[in-house]
Amino acid sequence: MKYAGVIVDISGGKLDRVFTYRIPASLAGQVHIGVQVEVPFGPGNRRVSAYVVELSDTCAYDDSQIKELFGIDQKGVAVESELIRLAAWMKEEYGSSMLQALKTVLPVRKSVAPVRKRQVRWALPEEERAAFLRSLTKRQAARLRLLTALTEEGALPYETVTQKLHVGASTLRTLQEKGVIRVEEENPYRNPIADNVGRDQAAILNAEQRYIADAVCADDQNGVHGTYLIHGVTGSGKTEVYMALIAHMLATGRQTIVLIPEIALTYQTVMRFYRRFGDQVSILNSRMSAGERYDQFVRAKKGEIRVMVGPRSALFTPFTHLGLIIVDEEHETSYKSETSPRYHAIGVARRRAALARASVVLGSATPSVESYYRCQTGEYRLFTLKHRAVREAALPTVEIVDLRKELEAGNKSILSRCLAERIDERLARGEQSILFLNRRGFSGFISCRSCGKAMKCPHCDVSLTLHRGGRLICHYCGYEEAAPQACPSCGSRYIAGFGIGTQKVEALVARQFPGARILRMDADTTAAKGGHEAILSAFADERADILIGTQMIVKGHDFPKVTLVGVLAADLSLHGSYYEASERTFQLLTQAAGRAGRGRLPGQVVIQTYSPEHYSIRLAADQDYEGFYEEELPYRQMLHYPPVYAMMTILFASRDETAAERAARTAEALVDRYIGRWKETAAVLDRAREPELIGPCDAPVSKISDIYRKTLYIKHVDRRVLVTIKNGLESLSPWKSERTEVAVQYDISG
Repeated sequence: MKYAGVIVDISGGKLDRVFTYRIPASLAGQVHIGVQVEVPFGPGNRRVSAYVVELSDTCAYDDSQIKELFGIDQKGVAVESELIRLAAWMKEEYGSSMLQALKTVLPVRKSVAPVRKRQVRWALPEEERAAFLRSLTKRQAARLRLLTALTEEGALPYETVTQKLHVGASTLRTLQEKGVIRVEEENPYRNPIADNVGRDQAAILNAEQRYIADAVCADDQNGVHGTYLIHGVTGSGKTEVYMALIAHMLATGRQTIVLIPEIALTYQTVMRFYRRFGDQVSILNSRMSAGERYDQFVRAKKGEIRVMVGPRSALFTPFTHLGLIIVDEEHETSYKSETSPRYHAIGVARRRAALARASVVLGSATPSVESYYRCQTGEYRLFTLKHRAVREAALPTVEIVDLRKELEAGNKSILSRCLAERIDERLARGEQSILFLNRRGFSGFISCRSCGKAMKCPHCDVSLTLHRGGRLICHYCGYEEAAPQACPSCGSRYIAGFGIGTQKVEALVARQFPGARILRMDADTTAAKGGHEAILSAFADERADILIGTQMIVKGHDFPKVTLVGVLAADLSLHGSYYEASERTFQLLTQAAGRAGRGRLPGQVVIQTYSPEHYSIRLAADQDYEGFYEEELPYRQMLHYPPVYAMMTILFASRDETAAERAARTAEALVDRYIGRWKETAAVLDRAREPELIGPCDAPVSKISDIYRKTLYIKHVDRRVLVTIKNGLESLSPWKSERTEVAVQYDISG
């Protein structure tokens, strides 16, 4: 006997329960996950549509209580079916409950009505307004207040008129009927970025760009749908290639999803797409309400929009004729979900494209090591853009400043002498500068200001993280030691935690350059809605000389008057406690350098560091990605890190530290047993490929909001082996017997 678990009424938001039905013998082989069926539902057994989300040979209920499916719904909607199949794949691949996966991919309806934004304006011609005001009597004081204010302001929000000017709705209706005023209602779906935006014609692609666009379009016309990586230097015109591919999709009646990594990129990116494609483009962002996001998805499903731009959640736009998914800045870590299922947008994009017979295009000046590795193995097709799109624009010159020598020379400022001189030159010439604080991660590290050495784990090639109580801990093998009072390498007592904030940088720069106009862009200054756009547009309009900020200022932005980029502390990401520290440092430095000299003025970059000899800094200065990849891959191979090996992190979290520890030890024993069986059955030559188990140990952040966190790491060359281990642990779930609840989360990389 076969049983189907179904959900009903997706648009009503009833995703909180799966209902079980028996599959009749007449439908054997026809019912699969994602298919739309008709089922008897409720006391009257009314016929409703439902979606199959689970299949099983067993049932937890008495079979006599289980109703039977009526049949397959012949009017089934393909897009929901496709997304449910995608959710089932995500549950299997990344580890989560089916309901968690469904709530990730399906836009659950929220009872949130669009906010009505109305404005009141004069409707009378200007020459008639004064005469109308003079005609008003003292008994018409409300009208006088309103029309006097409109004369001064031009337009007023409806709420201001009714609440502050105390003008009633009946008065407004009377004035409207007489043609004195207009009440204009803003379309709740209108994108404000599109206001007063002209339309651009298709750009003339250069030879490199045209070759890529033609190759991808030719594959599409021949029914070939694969994954393509565009590796282009900063400013090489990847966006122009994207737009050529979108135009091809629109011409063939299909739709496109464009993923961008974060809201800071929205302003300039969406402006470019709007100028080219107009109202066919819509946008999602994290600051939309649940109702606003749902309504955008409804418009997409109806075909009112054909290009969706947004963060990773835009992947689940219910397009019915999806032809292309573009992932811009594909190396960005924000494409990885931090909640269950902990999916990566690229993996899900490839799966969704496969279901829809669509293609995936990835783009970056600094591709992730994993994506570039897949190009080398033939899984992706690689294209390169080796030159900047603006003919006169060249890559900037780069200077590396050794901060150890600055200290020896008596300079204790955060600005090296070289960088201070370069800023002075730009201010004198009326050019702009960006100062980038390479701050990333959640915890500081210990380093020596004399020799530049960071305190590292003796068993792993990662920095030890400073914890409260003066303990240095490795978050990969659990090694601990006390923080030293002097540098173990050179004996210097100039050893301390490394860290500085953007506010402090702003104050110091303002003091050193009192005439400079300075903007700061970080989490504080962009907290308000529209904060990113306000700062970026002010800098683009040359209302500031210096822009100071964290990594959000160096990703994808194009400011032609910026001729200097200063990286204040390259080491802040270089010594992070994660195996991708060198990769992220190279990416950030290369992206930062790419903001300089994008127009006709030559650019210059100053990188300040205590580790000028490190390959990630050296090769970022040369903009040499291939060189970096050749240096980085052997390290990953030797230590069995992704992309050569896959790695699964299992996180155990509980308010009871003992319960979290016990659950992690139980999982360790089960995995050990699995490895033992592997050793018994594996051939001698395969034993080098057995799963590797590390831990359990404290998570990188061992306690958050009184929740204790323990981790277990498992590595294997074959990702499917890790998925099998995950499935085994999920089916057993021995920690569920704990009196104190233990939450378990799986994260598979590589």
